[in-house]
Amino acid sequence: MSFKPANNIQDLQYFGEFGGVNPSISDSSTYTFLSAKTMFDTFEGNADGCYLYSRHSSPSNLYLGEALAAMEGTETANVAASGMGAITPTLLQLCQAGDHIVSSRTIYGGTYAFLKNFIPRMQIETTFVDITKPNVVEAAINKNTKVLYCESVSNPLLEVADIPALAKIAKKHNLKLVVDNTFSPLSISPAILGADVVIHSLTKFINGSSDTVGGVVCGTQQFINDLRNVNNGACMLLGSTMDSLRAASVLKNLRTLHIRIKQHSKNALYLAQKFELDGLKTVYPGLKSHPSHELFKSMMHSDYGFGGMLTIDVGTLDKANELMELMQNNNLGYLAVSLGFYKTLFSAPGTSTSSEIPEEEQKEMGLSNGLVRFSIGLDDDIERTYQMMHACMKQLNILD
Repeated sequence: MSFKPANNIQDLQYFGEFGGVNPSISDSSTYTFLSAKTMFDTFEGNADGCYLYSRHSSPSNLYLGEALAAMEGTETANVAASGMGAITPTLLQLCQAGDHIVSSRTIYGGTYAFLKNFIPRMQIETTFVDITKPNVVEAAINKNTKVLYCESVSNPLLEVADIPALAKIAKKHNLKLVVDNTFSPLSISPAILGADVVIHSLTKFINGSSDTVGGVVCGTQQFINDLRNVNNGACMLLGSTMDSLRAASVLKNLRTLHIRIKQHSKNALYLAQKFELDGLKTVYPGLKSHPSHELFKSMMHSDYGFGGMLTIDVGTLDKANELMELMQNNNLGYLAVSLGFYKTLFSAPGTSTSSEIPEEEQKEMGLSNGLVRFSIGLDDDIERTYQMMHACMKQLNILD
């Protein structure tokens, strides 16, 4: 694949106001105009390069948005105060009362709750499907369907979406394909594969230091303009604006993303291979046993590997909790939600990040109580980490 996402980020050059190597931070909520007419034109969206009010946009947010758009290969992007602050306005901008969404059934619990419990009050309905079966996806489309929604690599089951196939279905039925790429930045480029809109929770791998919450919507200039429109733009009117100081911080961390993703992926593949050899039920796209291993390979930028997320199933919730507590006590990581940190994070998704999904639906999609989701950290000596994890599992009789 000729598209080079890290190069596109690297090739952006921003100078600070006084020649600083980092762009100056626009720590202002509102901006002055030299003439009243320019203010009017800016309200109407007809004054390029002018800033109105930071809920609409700010220089710091636009710098970050431009870098993320370059990474994803879209015309532009709009940053938001959280991942959900990117997802919800996108869906509300694309749909109105009476419309229908087809969504993967294995998605982040917050997104699932929004689609299942919140958006129906606006008379927008969702059908949840097995995203790995294109025929099932297409069969769920009806005359009111406007959006096809999925995650590149699903949370928490690590199912892989066939983005080129889904893009063909979306184009055939005149739908917008919206892809959450939070689990696989750099590794997969959904827009290059045919997605119309790409979303990230910047909180995770892209920021990488678990010190801020953020989101981004990457798409066409027209769609981002629509989101920002002062009269009917969902981002503008719902107010999920990222703070300029946070935008500047995320932009600095973005510069090292390519190094971090390589290490996350290297470590995750090593542990997944070891866990599988130990006889653990292990799910990781980099394993040949993963049902979508070849699909992932066909879509990926090979330099960045298969990502930092893996799961194992230890049978019961009690055993999962015992293991996570013991690993934390042995300083192998933290019992915490989220992902993309320098330290390994682990959680039992059924009772945490996917707890919004009813238990019977968790069972139907294959989300068991004993599932442990790992966000693998940046450990330098991953063999040592494995040996210590192996000892914890032996101590709890998880391994024979």
